[in-house]
This record gives sequence, C-alpha cells and structure tokens, in this order.
Amino acid sequence: MARGSDDRINGLQKAAILLIALGPEKSAAIFKHLKEEEIEELTLEIANTRSITPQIKEGILDEFYQICLAQRYIAEGGIGYAKELLEKALGQEKAMDVIGKLTASLQVKPFEFVRKADASQLLNFIQDEHPQTIALILSYLAPSQAAMIVSALPPDRQSDVARRIAVMDRTSPDVIKEVERVLESKLASLINQDFSIIGGVDAVVEILNTVDRGTEKHIMETLEIEEPELADEIRKKMFVFEDILLLDDRAIQRVLRDVDNNDLAIALKGSNEEVQTAVFNNMSKRLAVMIKEDMEFMGPVRMKDVEEAQQKIVNIIRKLEDSSEIVISRGGGDEIIV
Repeated sequence: MARGSDDRINGLQKAAILLIALGPEKSAAIFKHLKEEEIEELTLEIANTRSITPQIKEGILDEFYQICLAQRYIAEGGIGYAKELLEKALGQEKAMDVIGKLTASLQVKPFEFVRKADASQLLNFIQDEHPQTIALILSYLAPSQAAMIVSALPPDRQSDVARRIAVMDRTSPDVIKEVERVLESKLASLINQDFSIIGGVDAVVEILNTVDRGTEKHIMETLEIEEPELADEIRKKMFVFEDILLLDDRAIQRVLRDVDNNDLAIALKGSNEEVQTAVFNNMSKRLAVMIKEDMEFMGPVRMKDVEEAQQKIVNIIRKLEDSSEIVISRGGGDEIIV
C-alpha cells in the first residue's frame, strides 16, 4: 500500500476517493468510459463516503500514479520490463505488489468466450440446463445479453433463475471449469480462473433493468411472494415507471423535456392517479390539458404499448441519472452529491 493509505479500504472505496480527489470535471470524463453497473456502484460509494484524511487521499493518489506508471511500462516493454523499472523506483516488494494487482486485473474472466456468442444461439445450448447452471452463466454475461436469454425462458424459470442469481455468492473454480468444459465442446476453449465472486443483487438488478417490462413485472411479482425481503432489496435498487414519484419536481421537469408527448400520453394511460398527478403538476396547464385530451380520445390501449412507452421514459430517466443531471432517491438515506 502506498504511504498514508489504509489496507482496510477496498478497491471500490479507493476508486470513489480517487474520483472525489480528482474533482467533478475529471470524474465525469472518467465516467464516460465506464459500464453502467460500474457508474452505479461508484456513485453509490461516493454518496456514502464521508470524511477522508489528507494522508489517505495522498496515499490513494500515489497508488493510482504507481499503477498508471506500471501500465505504461507494460505497454512499452512487457511485464518483465515494467518489473525492472518499478524495482528501481519503488523497491522489489512494492514493485511486485503493483505488478500483482495489474496482472490479476488483466486475467480473462470465466465465460469470456460466451460473451461473443449470439444470445439466441446461447439460449439453445443452456435453456435445458439446471436453473443454477443458467444463473451461473448469466452472472458472467453482459446485462443486455443476459436479459435476452431471461426473457426467452419459460415464465416459471425466469423467476427461479433471477432468484438464484440474486442469492449467489461465491462459486468454486471446479464448478466453473466443469460448466465451461460442457460449453467448450459447443462454443470455445476452457478458460481457467481463480476463485470468483459473482452474482448478487446488483447482477439481477442490471438484468431486470434491461429485460422487457412484462418479464420484469413477472419476476418481481413472483419474488415478492417467494422471497419478499429479497424482492424489497432488489426494488430499492431498481427504477420502474411508477418510481417517478421518487423524483423531485425539478427532476420530473427535466425528464419531461426529453419525453415525446405521445409516449407520455400512452404511458400515463396505464399508470395510477398518483403518478398522473405528479406528472401533470410539473408541466404547463396548456400541455396538461392537451395530453389529457389525447389520453381520452385514444381509446383503449394495448398493455404492450403502455409498457413500451413507459420503458422509453424509464430509459430516459436512467440516462439522465447516469449523466448526473438528476438524482434518484433509491432508499437507504439521503442521496449525497459529491
């Protein structure tokens, strides 16, 4: 560990402290290169970060500089070259520590070959597997890829697989290798990996945020019956159309600027009175009257069309949250912007 830093601080906490130290402009530029789940994790960690001593901040900045230096050396001449230069600059023990962190992050993740496969083809290979096996594989896929597979599973399997992903903690390397071995004969070569942490509530939230609304509702309704505490934990991290009530007036007004009026009318057609009131109260009286008239004259609307319109608006809300233009109160205390 670099001078002044603390071994008890994990990687996510260090990343959050680093972004705070770099300031909002540089942090925003870094966010553009991160995945959605990484942005969400870091935003939450930043919000939960309170005071940081100057010594810890200096230590983390120093450690970040050393890792950047090592990456540059590796790019220039490989790990051996980087090790030689770092030993001269930092000493043998510290050089090995920095190199060790980098080489661990450079290892290929399990099922990396599956990420390149078409979701419909992959579904043919895994749909008849045990739900726990499906959950294991989906935990390593990109949320969009996993969402397509979950949506195509039979309804009774969707909630079962989602539950297994959410409660998954650690999986033995032997189990991962065995599952990979089976897929290897159909898709690609076996990839070795050390003991891995996968799954969890965040993994299933990412998938549920990406699947179609009908699939999402079915899974959540089933989990609310079978695993109410888990369903509540998942819902706190999710955002569905009805959760527009979690936004303050300024945030709702910002969202409405990007929403198509026709989509809004259809979405509100299938929402409750409380949601309708919150939306109408944040637009001009003239526009509210116009949308109410559209809702009245459009007649019956297919639930599928309502769900698609609501999903469009939810996607806009999530995009605005990712760009820090709005803040969603997801429960568990006040949201803090650093």
